[in-house]
This record gives sequence, structure tokens and C-alpha cells, in this order.
Amino acid sequence: MTIPNSAGFFPADSCLPCTPEEEKEIILELIKASDSNLKEGDTFYLVSSSWWRGWREYVRLDENDGPSSSSGQSDDSIPCRPGQIDNMVLILSEMNRDIGVSDIQRNLLEGVDYDLVPEEVWKKLLEWYKGGPEIPRKLISDGLNGKNFVVEVYPLYLCLVDARDNSQRDIRISRKATVGELYKMVCSLLELDQSKVVIWDYYNKHKGFMITKLDQTLDEATLHMDQEILLEVKTDGLWAFNNGVDSTGNELALVPIEPSRSSVTIAGGPTLSNGHSTGFGSYLLQGNSFGSSLGDAENVESISINGAKVDGRGLTGLHNLGNTCFMNSAIQCLVHTPPLVEFFLQDYSEEINEQNPLGMQGELAIAFGELLRRLWSSGRSSVAPREFKGKLARFAPQFSGYNQHDSQELLAFLLDGLHEDLNRVKSKPYIEAKDANGRPDGEFADECWENHKARNDSVIVDICQGQYKSTLVCPICSKVSVTFDPFMYLSLPLPMTVTRKMTITVFTSDGSALPMPYTVTVPKNGRCKDLIQALSSACYLRSSEALLVAEVHEHQIYRYMENMLEPLSGIKDEDRIVAYRLPSNYCELPKTEILHRSVEKCSMEFQYNSHQKLIGTPLITCLTENFNSGADVHDAVRTALAPLLRGNTQSACHQAKSSNDINYGPSLDGVILTDSALSNGKDVAPVDMEIESVSNGFPSFQLVLTNDSGVSGMTIDDDKDLLVEGNSIRLFLDWSHREHDLYDSSYLEDLPGVDQNRNKKAREEAISLFSCMDAFLMEEPLGPDDMWYCPSCKEHRQATKKLDLWRLPEILVVHLKRFSYSRYMKNKLDTFVNFPVHNLDLSKYLNHKPRTTESYVYELYAISNHYGGLGGGHYSAYAKLIDEDSWYDFDDSHVSPVNEDSIKTSAAYVLFYQRIKEESGMAVD
Repeated sequence: MTIPNSAGFFPADSCLPCTPEEEKEIILELIKASDSNLKEGDTFYLVSSSWWRGWREYVRLDENDGPSSSSGQSDDSIPCRPGQIDNMVLILSEMNRDIGVSDIQRNLLEGVDYDLVPEEVWKKLLEWYKGGPEIPRKLISDGLNGKNFVVEVYPLYLCLVDARDNSQRDIRISRKATVGELYKMVCSLLELDQSKVVIWDYYNKHKGFMITKLDQTLDEATLHMDQEILLEVKTDGLWAFNNGVDSTGNELALVPIEPSRSSVTIAGGPTLSNGHSTGFGSYLLQGNSFGSSLGDAENVESISINGAKVDGRGLTGLHNLGNTCFMNSAIQCLVHTPPLVEFFLQDYSEEINEQNPLGMQGELAIAFGELLRRLWSSGRSSVAPREFKGKLARFAPQFSGYNQHDSQELLAFLLDGLHEDLNRVKSKPYIEAKDANGRPDGEFADECWENHKARNDSVIVDICQGQYKSTLVCPICSKVSVTFDPFMYLSLPLPMTVTRKMTITVFTSDGSALPMPYTVTVPKNGRCKDLIQALSSACYLRSSEALLVAEVHEHQIYRYMENMLEPLSGIKDEDRIVAYRLPSNYCELPKTEILHRSVEKCSMEFQYNSHQKLIGTPLITCLTENFNSGADVHDAVRTALAPLLRGNTQSACHQAKSSNDINYGPSLDGVILTDSALSNGKDVAPVDMEIESVSNGFPSFQLVLTNDSGVSGMTIDDDKDLLVEGNSIRLFLDWSHREHDLYDSSYLEDLPGVDQNRNKKAREEAISLFSCMDAFLMEEPLGPDDMWYCPSCKEHRQATKKLDLWRLPEILVVHLKRFSYSRYMKNKLDTFVNFPVHNLDLSKYLNHKPRTTESYVYELYAISNHYGGLGGGHYSAYAKLIDEDSWYDFDDSHVSPVNEDSIKTSAAYVLFYQRIKEESGMAVD
């Protein structure tokens, strides 16, 4: 049996199959076997996404990730076999290496930071590649029917507060564990008699409800990540506390309290119990006003929807419960939707459908209604949507846990869940689908809508659902099929090009030219080899030269881009990418990396200071093959700096290279690092050295050689022999005012980003919402995986499809498709979409004359925004306050005013429009 070492890693020896193709086939068979027999309790393992991507490329699991099969393919493009599995990038901290590999970093994203593989797949990969550490996680069932499965990557972390002494303990337990299991764990940990223990919900250190239903799951008990729970222990018939107060100083009653149940009372309707306390009491609605039954709760005065000023203001934020910004953004947009506010602030008890098997017996609608009322009550700064999150997770289990999700995806499930809970149809009739059979579109469309309403009739359908016409044409027999289908929102594609322009600054190592930016065109989904090829052509790279591409961050080389298969999608517009023209055999030569530091004045005394300010862009040069002394290092550095001499000409450059009469230049401090240290961007402090003045006319500097084992070597002077043996030299140049007078350092500063004018360019080349609509309604062939069965040909055909808008809803939700997903690639488009805030007229997109006089002009009232990329994005919302001409920014618990001119950004993800009501047959401007 192979035993892992103290860090959780397995030995490096490996047992390999014969070929990458065999590896792929074995793993695919194991994945297929696992997928066909999933059951609760199965074990999955986390594996670093960076390592997993490398393995997929190695075995060519996805043909698109593999190199081109063209005859001109170079050996550099052949994927290398990955090294040991390295999961340490997922571990919380260095201290966790020995005490618990299950402590992974928070906010990790599946497909970005980690991937999940079945247990047998992990065992096989570990057999072949070794490494580690192992990070196992269990498969749990979720959802109302228990047939959905998710891997619980993050167990529930709870803080147990002991009321006897206010001590705290961390508890880790599955969120699908029962309350009874929680009691057993706590009592075992503290050696307590379970009959004398009670646990309270203690969210934000406020006593909520007593957790007593032993068969209830912790999810159902609405316990959330990192929240507190309070332990009380009964002693001599009384509950024992620390001086009779809890940790917040509140007095605690010395008597047992029976479990509480709260309910929502809707005026004129029945009491609807949700099974346990919500923590915020019961609301009583009367007309357009409601009040709280809690003695310390806020009183809410008349909330008018269409006329009077709203006293509650609707300016309440939402706590982030742990990666729930996506949910908070969607909720704020919905709770600022005027028809929904009006609906949930009145008696809707008659609308609750408790028999619908597709809903949650009204629980989701009640939870949303209670949350909306809290957000529209006065006197609150923020609210924790705990109860609502628990109900939503039961309806749509993919939103359980604490991973980041898509706000539009949540919005779709939430609207569907609210519709099912509020569906007025108690028993859905069976309706056979019929063809148009030559009938006019208007007649057939009305029939389809009536059939839809016969099974689906709710406030969500009333205000949010429209209808579009779908036309399919067979390419073989020209059979035309027309259907009319409902929609809840419009998902609009963003027209985009398949290429992107990238600006890269090229530096020479031989002092032959100043740094020069080049703008090249590359495929958007291209590889590093595509960038190097385009750049080589643009800068007329000689056959004796090669380009070394690097990313510069904070005036240091952040990384070298030497993997020809590295995708360009990882390079953002704001990144600083540079390239160095080096000898074609630079890999075989000692490489010198020159960094620049700012000092007040030159000093002959060398002092290493890691906090000294770095400036400019590093330079790279190579030493010659016959390099043997410190003087050669001086010569190479002078050559690299020569183009920066003020008033310099080409002849002066050559003179500078060959003359020893120049006695000025920046002073250099430096160390020689190993390649591994250099690639990690780490500074190695020089060892103590003797300070020697240099009198041969070269700039004064000291060098210390460090070998691969980290042992310091001799101080390097001009007249001493020096043998590098493949290591890379790193120099620090100290620039004083004197050096700035002699050299023009502006060529090293303020380098353009990959797309420096991205914000201006985005607005100049912005696509409009109408162009997105045109792309959505454009006729196009179905994909090969989405073939249509032609009833005339009796065959599946790649038909052409055309969509047209037929019926528009009162509330129009527009989803901008910024995210694209495939099995092995995810991407986000940050394109600026110019959308109208006022008077969005969609009448031209209706291909028929409507029978009603309804307006098809819309006004924007809310936006769900997404900032950042897939690996670390954040959601917020802009919403317009009802009956006020003012916009606000809802960023989790923080709410602030925002100018209308500022709400149109490239972060806009989901747009919410309301139809403008007509007066006297004319649209309101």
C-alpha cells in the first residue's frame, strides 16, 4: 500500500499506460461507468483545473484543445505529459498541509479552479501521476424528489457558541445531515446529555428560533455557512448560562421555551404556516399598508404603488450569505418590479396553489413575499435572505450550497417557481398539440396562447410572459412548420467577431532599436503560437531571432508565455504583454533580466531593500557563448540600455557598445536566480558582501551568484571570471535624478495594455440592443446536434429556423448572452451594449398587426450587472425607485444613489423593462 507523505502527496514514481490514447480511453470508460450508476454517498475528488486542462491537452480529450493536424505543425505544439497532480493550489493555507487537506480555499469555482472526477478516475490518475493531496467529497441528493445529485464541495461550517461560558467551536457537517445528527455531534464533542441540550439559531448573534425538529435537514432548518448556533444546557431543571446573559449581553430566560412556529397572515385569508420561525414575525396586510406583529419591528406606513410617495423607500440591502451576490442582484431587480410589488403587498392567499406537484405548495411564493415586504419596510439597512434561500434551494437544488452561480439562471428558475406556486389552475387539463393546417397565423397564435393559459395562469404569466412565432423549413422538401411558443425572457446573442486586436511592445536585446508597440490581429480563441506568428511578421523578425513573450505586472516579469498551446483568452485587455527579440538559441544562453528601481541619489554603498520602488519595464538580454567575466555582464547591460541615451543616434549606440570612456549610467544591484525562482517572480536577498568601487569606467554595481541549491557564491567584479551554467541573472538598476537626466526612461514606462483604449473603443464600436435583437431573430440553420424531424421526409433534417415576436409582455426581461460554455471552455464577452433607458420601441419586431392598442414602447427600471471574469466575478443591481425619478446601486448590503448617466456599462447582464401605458391611444413619452 502506498502511503502519502506528511503533506498529503504520494511518491513520484509512476505506472504509465502505453500511450496518451490509452489513457484517454480508460478514463472515458471510468467516467461513463460512474455516470450510469450515480447514487447518494458516492465519492468524488477535487483536482486542480490547471492540471486537469494539461492532462486533457496531453491525451487530446477535446480535439479543439489539441494542436493542428496540418503538415506544418512544429514539435513545439505537441502537448507535454503533465507532471504530478498538484492540488496544493486549492488548499486554504500553508498550515493546512499537515492538519487537514479538506480545508480548501473559499470561493473556488468549478471548471475554473477545480474539476470533479469520480473516485475510480482519481485512483487511476493517482496511479499514473502520483502527487496530491487527496480532496474527497460526497455526492448528496437534493431537490424535492431526492433524485437530483450534487457533490458537496463545501460542507456546512457552523460556529457553536456555548452559552455557559461564551466559548466558540467550529463545526463541520453536511448540510444534508439532520438536526438529530447535529445534536449527536455536539453532545459527543462536549460530552453532554442530549436530553439536557437545546440549540438555537443564532444568526448575527441574535436568538432566532429553537432548532428542535430532529428529522429536519440543516438545509431545511435554514442554517447557512459560517453562521452561529447557540448551545444552552439544562442544569438542575433550569437552563444554565454565563451570568444569565448571552454573548451579546442580552438577558436570557432561565426557563425552557417551546419551539415556535410563525405564519404569514394575509388580510382576509387563511394562516399559511411555513413550519418554523422566519425570525422576522408575521405581517398583516390591509389595503396598501402593512404592519409587523413583532414588538420591536418597524411600522410600515402607507406604501402606494401608483401615486403617493413610498414611505418604506425600498432602499434595503441584502446580506451576502456567502457567494450569494448573484441571488441578491436578481432579487433586487424583482422586488423593484412594480406589478410584483403591488401583488405581494396585498392579499394573495387565494392565489396560493398547494396542490401543484411542480411547485412547493406555496412555500417559495410565501418566502419571496415575506422577503419583499421586509425589503419594502422602513427602518432597515439590510436583510439576510436566509429563509428564502433555503426554499429556493429546495425548488432548484443547483442553487444550494455557497458556490457562485449565474443570476439569469437563478432568475429563470425563480420566476418558474413563483409561477407554479401561484398557478391559478389547480388541475391542468390535457390538451393535444395541433398543427396550423393552413389557418391564419393570428387564429392559430390565439389558440396556442389560450391552450397555454388553460394550464398556466398566474401573476407571472400575466406580467412576464410573451409569445413568439417559430418557423422551421425543411432544406430537402421545403416543408414549413409553424409553432407559437411562450417565453419568460429574451436571451439575445451579442454579435461578435472571431478575431481580436492586441497591442504588444517589442524590446530588442542588442540595442538596435527603441521599444516599439505593434498591434496585431489574432483569433479570439487562438493560442500563444498565433500571437507569436503574427508579431514575428509585424516586427520583421529575422531568422536568427526568436520572440520571448512575457506578462509584466507591477514592473516585474509576472510570467513567461513559452507554452505555444496557451489560450489567448486568458489575456485580458488591461494586461501588459511585452515581447523580447532574442537570439534564436536564447534557451542555450545565460539570460539577464534587468529590473529598474527608483532612488533619491546614487550611492556607492550597496544595500538590498525589497521595498524599494520598482519603475519601468524589465529588459531582457542574453550573454554571449564565450561569456566568462563580470565585465561581460556590464557590456550586455550597457548594450541593452544604449537606445535610451538622450540625444542618441545609431552611431552613438555603436560607439557606446565599444567604448570604455563612458563613465555614467544607472547603478545596478542584483542577484542571480535560478529559473524556478525567476518564473515565480520572487526576490532573493543578496548575502553580505564587500563593497568595492569600480574604477574601469563601467557603472558601479555588485553581483552575487546563487547556485541551484540556494548556496551563495562569490561577489562578482569586472575582472573576475564567472561561470553561470544555465542560470538566469537578475539585476536591479537604481535610477537617481542623474540617471534620469542621462537616459530617457519614458520608453520603459506607461506601456499600452493589450487594448489600452478598450473603454473608448468599446463605446465607439458598441453594439446596440437592436443589433442583438436582429441577431436573435435572424434566420439560421439548426446545429448538427439539434436536428428537426421533418414529418414529410420522415427524417431528421438540419432545418432553417426563424423566430418572430408575436405577443409582448408588460414586463420584458432581456438577457444579454455574455457567457459561452462548452464542455472544456468558458468565456465571457465584455462588449458594451448600447441599450435605451427610455422609449425602447419594439413595434417593428412584431411581424403582424396586433388587434389591441397596447403600447410596445418600454422603459428601463432595473439592471443586473456582472463585473469581472468567470473566475472571480461579482454581481450587483441598479434599480429605479418606484414613483421616483432616481436610480440606486444595490451592491449586497450596501445601497447608494447613482446617476442615470452612469447605469449604462459593459457590465449590464439582464435588463428589466416595463411597458409604457398608453393614454388616448398614444404612447406616453
